[in-house]
Amino acid sequence: METIAQMILAAAGNDRAALMFEGRSWTYREYVQACIERAHLLLKIRAEGPFHVGILLDNVPEYPMLLGAAALAGAAVVGINPTRRGAGLARDIRHSDCQILITEESHLGEVEGLDLPVLPERRFIVDSQAWYRAVQAQAGRPAPGVPIDPAAPYLLLFTSGTTGDPKAALCSQGRLAFIGLVLSQMQEITPDDVTYMAMPFFHSNALMAGWSPTLAAGAAGAIRRRFSASGFLPDIRRYGCTYMNYVGKPLSYILATPERPEDWENPLRRCFGNEATPRDISRFEQRFGCRVTDGYGSTEGGIAISRTPDTPQDALGIGEPGIKILDPETEEECPRGRFDEHGRLLNADEAIGEIANAESASGFEGYWNDLEAARERTRGGIYWSGDLGYRDEKGFIHFAGRTCEWLRVDGENFAAAPIESILMRHPDVVLAAVYAVPNVAVGDDVMAALTLRGGCQFDGVEFAEFLSAQSDLGTKWAPRYVRVARHLPVTATNKILKRELSAQIWECDDPVYWREKAGPFRLLEPADLGSIRKKFAAHGRADVIELQKT
Repeated sequence: METIAQMILAAAGNDRAALMFEGRSWTYREYVQACIERAHLLLKIRAEGPFHVGILLDNVPEYPMLLGAAALAGAAVVGINPTRRGAGLARDIRHSDCQILITEESHLGEVEGLDLPVLPERRFIVDSQAWYRAVQAQAGRPAPGVPIDPAAPYLLLFTSGTTGDPKAALCSQGRLAFIGLVLSQMQEITPDDVTYMAMPFFHSNALMAGWSPTLAAGAAGAIRRRFSASGFLPDIRRYGCTYMNYVGKPLSYILATPERPEDWENPLRRCFGNEATPRDISRFEQRFGCRVTDGYGSTEGGIAISRTPDTPQDALGIGEPGIKILDPETEEECPRGRFDEHGRLLNADEAIGEIANAESASGFEGYWNDLEAARERTRGGIYWSGDLGYRDEKGFIHFAGRTCEWLRVDGENFAAAPIESILMRHPDVVLAAVYAVPNVAVGDDVMAALTLRGGCQFDGVEFAEFLSAQSDLGTKWAPRYVRVARHLPVTATNKILKRELSAQIWECDDPVYWREKAGPFRLLEPADLGSIRKKFAAHGRADVIELQKT
């Protein structure tokens, strides 16, 4: 099995561009030497115990250099989420047993004062003279020659943490190298290509869909410190980027920028990622003249679903052998979905289950320091994704949200994702998040948080008419509350933090519109807030609001 270390050393004599960043560039020959120097430094300062190197950096060239260094040294990289703060950040570093911590000046304030297990002599700042001297002391040395186990942990990839503390999924060098080789072939990446690397390097998408296929193909990588919707097209043109990876909502943000007739004049040809909406995929392809492939897969590697040419627009695809929609309680396969003439799912209660793979549990590499979570992920010898889905009559799998995204209205259970897809049809909506808030009597009400395109105003009459015109909007699905937000709380990979939205309910700083029954939405006024609380109290549910807000 090939390793990342072997891929890096194979490029030692390559004088093509490897990295480009803010006016500087490095050839593969220079990049490999940089990896070797840092590998020797890591080996010099390592201690007993897990050889885990915590990296708390923006997307800067030191990141892929340290990824290469860890591969050559036999270390594991812990990608630390720079959006985590305080106790959560300290918890991630302790939980992953980091013995070395590498950061930069701009992130020092986040770690100062935290109770961390990393000794001062094993903490480094990459934009300091001390780091420069430490690396220079290893200049000119050959590759370390450390034996590399392709199955040993190489990456500790924290999940996005949209629900509770994130888990550190393990990824070996062998698995990452295989992913890189396969994806480079699928996306036809060659040494002549330039990859746009704007997704954060601590996340699996950046490494599995960006860095590793670029390395496998010997292509160049143009690094962006942080994703910027307005900076996207200038970067693509400046670096000559032909391929980009994405995760979350970047396409939505880019499409929300002002459109110009010359947008299609750019070198971008292929995009690969996940979680883009069908509408955004189509609009992005038309506007920028490129091909977008949106897939579904888990960081842990247990699930992969790809689109085929005949896949319906709103479906994920068929899925590899072993993938099923299972009832998580009985472990039985769910019936196929049945639809009415408007495309509404009629049997959601029985058709929606958890996307699972009955054949991939043995390939799951586990979580660091969390055997209980690993056992839960593979209970019964099945890999459970934690995501909801259903199959249509032809076997295509449709995404229905996370297992935490069920709503129950008037005794009917349904998932948030199909409602979000419908709301995204509105021409003014950039992002839509649907989540449950308490109903005054029992169960849930549907609430939607929307961000609108620049210059657009929410019209409660028009929006109610839009909802009425959506033939596939279930009778219980229509939002009762609509929050119009300038920004939605998101993770570093642009996944919306619904737990924060749900906890704020309708008592938030953004304008909220509501309706008691079918009809136009009107602005929720302070007097309405008091009236709503009185109704909850009258039903003996005053405590429900406070519990929701905790």
